[in-house]
Amino acid sequence: MEELIQHLNTIKIPQRDDKIYKDECIYCFDTPDSSSGLFVSLTTFHGLSRDHIEQYFRKTNHPVFLNIKRTKQVLSEEAIDGPAKKITRLAIGEPGGFIPEEQKYTFSETYEITILPSFITVPYPCEGLPEKITSSIKVILEAESAIKVAEREALAGTWDGEAKVISKHASNLMQLDNGRKIPPNNWKCDKCDLTQNLWLNLTDGTILCGRKFYDGTGGNDHAVEHYQETGYPLAVKLGTITKEGKGDVYSYDEDDMVEDPNLVVHLSHWGINITQLEKTEKSMVELELDLNQKFGEWVTPSKFKSIYGPGYTGLTNLGNSCYLNSVMQTIFTIPDFIHRFVDPADEIFDSNTNDPACDFNIQMAKLGAGLLSGKYSTKPKCEKDEVDEGQQGIAPRMFKNLIGRGHPGFSSNHQQDAQEFFLHLLNLLDRHSVHKVNPSNCFKFRVEERYECTSSGKVKYSYRPEYLLPLSIPLDTVTNKDEVDAYNDEKKKAELAGNKRAGVTTIVRPHIELSSCLETFTRTEIIEQFYSSALNAKTTAKKLTRLATFPDYLLIHLKKFTVNNDWRMLKLDVAVEMPDILDLSALRGRGLQSDEELLPESPSGVPVPVYNQEIWNEIMDMGFPPEACKKALYFTENRGLEAAKLWLIEHVADSDFADPFVPPGANSSATSDNAAFVPSSSGLEYLFSLGFTEDQSTKALKATGNDIERAVDWIFSHQDDLNSIEMENDGKETQTEFRDGNTQYKLVGFITHMGTSTLVGHYVCHLLKNNQWVMFNDEKVALCECPPKELGYIYMYQRINS
Repeated sequence: MEELIQHLNTIKIPQRDDKIYKDECIYCFDTPDSSSGLFVSLTTFHGLSRDHIEQYFRKTNHPVFLNIKRTKQVLSEEAIDGPAKKITRLAIGEPGGFIPEEQKYTFSETYEITILPSFITVPYPCEGLPEKITSSIKVILEAESAIKVAEREALAGTWDGEAKVISKHASNLMQLDNGRKIPPNNWKCDKCDLTQNLWLNLTDGTILCGRKFYDGTGGNDHAVEHYQETGYPLAVKLGTITKEGKGDVYSYDEDDMVEDPNLVVHLSHWGINITQLEKTEKSMVELELDLNQKFGEWVTPSKFKSIYGPGYTGLTNLGNSCYLNSVMQTIFTIPDFIHRFVDPADEIFDSNTNDPACDFNIQMAKLGAGLLSGKYSTKPKCEKDEVDEGQQGIAPRMFKNLIGRGHPGFSSNHQQDAQEFFLHLLNLLDRHSVHKVNPSNCFKFRVEERYECTSSGKVKYSYRPEYLLPLSIPLDTVTNKDEVDAYNDEKKKAELAGNKRAGVTTIVRPHIELSSCLETFTRTEIIEQFYSSALNAKTTAKKLTRLATFPDYLLIHLKKFTVNNDWRMLKLDVAVEMPDILDLSALRGRGLQSDEELLPESPSGVPVPVYNQEIWNEIMDMGFPPEACKKALYFTENRGLEAAKLWLIEHVADSDFADPFVPPGANSSATSDNAAFVPSSSGLEYLFSLGFTEDQSTKALKATGNDIERAVDWIFSHQDDLNSIEMENDGKETQTEFRDGNTQYKLVGFITHMGTSTLVGHYVCHLLKNNQWVMFNDEKVALCECPPKELGYIYMYQRINS
């Protein structure tokens, strides 16, 4: 006790704004469930594992910790109180997703005070403890942990699978008096013979089948077609309605699951007495869980051999975070990322968790070490005849909260696009790589664009950086067209006969060769509205796109997502034949040739484009990015709304769709309005109030697109070099940032998406490790003898060094 009292001046009582990390070590994935428990500093309230506490003490000189140990005991089947406790919503972070953790186990916690460096222990609670220590520990134990606070703040206003927003149509929904009454059972679609996945339109009482799911099950889209014809917005899924007046209500107008507090009244209009109804069908959340567990035979755990050890650690799916899991598993196979974040452990440990850049580096290092160390990938002990259910995996909660902070999509539990997340991660790496080699340079390459003025024959070369090679999928080059046509004919006949599962077990996909995609990328493109400085007028130009440099790792992004004519997201269900060895020498750019003449520099520059404000407002209201709207109006010459919409549909999958618009013929460094960046006045005012200069504030706002919160983080993470970089050099790439070598590549990984759009479905990645393919399906890690290489979304090729 005397040893403890002499350190009393270092003890602090947590205040309202203090973050208390009592769920997990800030440097690794140890928790109170680990064998040594978790040590929470009574000074900083950081949680430390046994592996890190001594080093933390040497760096901070904070000696007193509360050791929390938690043990759990599996409950028997009888102890789980029957179906009443079965979960009816998505259990975030739970393998299987249905029974929550607290219902499968009983937990008990023990505490003791630990004093370093000698690891002297004092039991807690015990008599004679100073009140300051008792108060500090009491607040720590009663407070909500920092991780849970961050998750709650991030999810504010989002749908987590149960909580939904109240529909704007709920209070004043029009209901027709057409005399229709709905029976309590024996429902059938009004337009086909389906008897499941039926939706009751609350306006006119029609019963129609729902959307078709990506595996071929579901409905025939009659409910959504009815909305498109009538505009009646709300429908409830029959079979999900309970006696409590709950049910799955979908708003076609709001394009989301919603809450209808007047559902009982709306149902009674159609003669439905909820006391007679029982839930007979799965909710949309349960169906999504089912679909996420299927993914075809190739992801069925029983058909694969689980693998354990360093580099084979799974990541728990934290509420549709499979896109994050797949991307992070992929990048931590690359030496650049391992050397930057995992190897320099002492350097990362010295970081200050209150600095955004340092916090980012810590969490990257923590995740990398967790995946590669093997500490959290040990084979579970199974009794005789028990099935090996695989590892639990590590849960990247702190990383997910940090990397999604301030981002409306990645901070939520909605499914997101893996390609967009990858670019978001690269943006964070760029912001937080001050005075360090950015590991993402291993992906970076230069794209060469050659424009030839068709009137003068003179040329212009422009260059831009890229991290992924986006390839369109030419559907007119299908190699098995006859087979696909025959399959579709048989499937249509079966569906008309009422067999809604037709074709599910023997899907025939269109096959396309990668060479066809590459030819589409390199073919000559005719550019309209090209401003030729040789003519000082607009004309047409021929554009050729090539690669000026070839990175160490080439990421190929197959553009499988687009929109159809009714603006619904559409995924191309095709099989692209990806070779194991790839020669891209045909993509090598040549640069300016001796027999070519450059277009002259125009002293007056390109005329500022004029946009039709009326059309602009209409397409902006549809939710398209401003820069994409500028392109649509420019290339359609303001001809009208339909022309602009058609252009947007055709180009929505372009990798530069939302990038700043540079009129064809202008210098690539020009901005979309031919003027310098204009920082927001409110952003400048706020940053000035924090003591930053005008140059610093402008630079930060420019780097973050006038996002004030991100601008503050950016300044703190770039303070050392703000004054050493001239403002006029912003945006210019240096040749040293681009690695180059031969054009021979080997396939070493790919990420696959199963689902009908980026907003639903599931991501799985396959990685080539030690000459064998390994599947990473969230927390499941297994060898895979026949990986589905033709079904990938993002592919990673590694250069073959000659």
